[in-house]
Amino acid sequence: MGSSEVSVIPGLQKEEKAAVERRRLHVLKALKKLRIEADEAPVVAVLGSGGGLRAHIACLGVLSEMKEQGLLDAVTYLAGVSGSTWAISSLYTNDGDMEALEADLKHRFTRQEWDLAKSLQKTIQAARSENYSLTDFWAYMVISKQTRELPESHLSNMKKPVEEGTLPYPIFAAIDNDLQPSWQEARAPETWFEFTPHHAGFPALGAFVSITHFGSKFKKGRLVRTHPERDLTFLRGLWGSALGNTEVIREYIFGLWRRAVANAKSIGHLLFARLLRLQESSQGEHPPPEARLLRLQESSQGEHPPPEDEGGEPEHTWLTEMLENWTRTSLEKQEQPHEDPERKGSLSNFMDFVKKTGICASKWEWGTTHNFLYKHSGIRDKIMSSRKHLHLVDAGLAINTPFPLVLPPTREVHLILSFDFSAGDPFETIRATTDYCRRHKIPFPQVEEAELDLWSKAPASCYILKGETGPVVMHFPLFNIDACGGDIEAWSDTYDTFKLADTYTLDVVVLLLALAKKNVRENKKKILRELMNVAGLYYPKDSARSCCLA
Repeated sequence: MGSSEVSVIPGLQKEEKAAVERRRLHVLKALKKLRIEADEAPVVAVLGSGGGLRAHIACLGVLSEMKEQGLLDAVTYLAGVSGSTWAISSLYTNDGDMEALEADLKHRFTRQEWDLAKSLQKTIQAARSENYSLTDFWAYMVISKQTRELPESHLSNMKKPVEEGTLPYPIFAAIDNDLQPSWQEARAPETWFEFTPHHAGFPALGAFVSITHFGSKFKKGRLVRTHPERDLTFLRGLWGSALGNTEVIREYIFGLWRRAVANAKSIGHLLFARLLRLQESSQGEHPPPEARLLRLQESSQGEHPPPEDEGGEPEHTWLTEMLENWTRTSLEKQEQPHEDPERKGSLSNFMDFVKKTGICASKWEWGTTHNFLYKHSGIRDKIMSSRKHLHLVDAGLAINTPFPLVLPPTREVHLILSFDFSAGDPFETIRATTDYCRRHKIPFPQVEEAELDLWSKAPASCYILKGETGPVVMHFPLFNIDACGGDIEAWSDTYDTFKLADTYTLDVVVLLLALAKKNVRENKKKILRELMNVAGLYYPKDSARSCCLA
């Protein structure tokens, strides 16, 4: 159990500082195995960008290959945005066993299974919370289907390997959606919010709360009411809630609109059958199945048939399948003529879930949680301390990679390996980060816009960016001419960000894993060279330095 008080202090939290110090010993051992000598361990951070399921699978491939090549043990920080957070969190829930993690991934996408009943149950349960939002629905009903996972572990469960230093220190990114105007106007650092196994909070303010109390109610810096720690499924939904932005959802909805119209009749029938059954149940009626079917047929008379799907998409989407299974299961359970108190309670919870989801959708409310800085006297910014609630969403809506979380001087990062899993311009994150750092006088390598434009036309697999001060940045585009040749566009189309998990067959998953691994393997020499350079900052001057680049 963490502290019941809000921490507002400059620099690293004491738990992170201790974990990083312990990690340095493991990093030094890893460098020695790579034949790189140093008195002190340089701080290396690996960043994963967003990109939905594509980023999730590709990031797993990167982590797997880095482990295989002995590079992951030389990393101090692992940080991710959106889809990469799903992969990074899996590393810890599997105790760093990448072979088992990769095997589990392939198994999940071989069987194409999704536990609808459990996902629905978790969503209905979440709706009983006072801070229920669309993030809960998104996490338990959408992200769980995309990843074929419903992890019930918690961030605090990751403390042991982190505190022992056996795994890098993880940082998961989100942004404060209420501060979007401040981000758009001034790229305000206060917009960024981070999660670690120890804390959650605003790094720009140095304001944090114990991760076990994230979501609990605070006032004037003191704990008022405790809420259970949110599970990893919910946090993955929060970190990957790119649709929490109206501009992004417009693009998504327009792409699905035609299919939704085509399915409207079948979905409408299922909903009507469900509502009809609920009405009969509440009135104590139990007509035979034939009567229900007759009523359903009568209700649909005069309806127009759905338009033909010109794109060749399957008529029944996952939503149709969900409603079919849910309706069938619910009707079977309700065939008992006697009054069931448990069923009445379940029905009440379900109707509450429907009502709350509708209200959240009408307000477009995402990521609602208690503001632990509410009425805190140590926070001068009234906007930060006057709100009772925060609304946290996908950090990719600001910058699609977590550079702002590893660039503060308190983390003393010397080398950043930035893996970009974007389907579009892989240098947009560099542009955005350059602008952010320029505005706030943060050291970051400067690259001319003309050069970035040139790189974007035919990306290579690795770029090394260096400035007079600040960290060295190695940037790795997933889709590049070295690995994809002239087929970058075809690769990008195959792994479109908004494609549903059902399109990811085992062959598609394996191919993406192999591509991500190749990008690491083919650039191992460059990574070792930069590791040697930053390790040289701490190398004893009276000794000879060596590095095996084979």
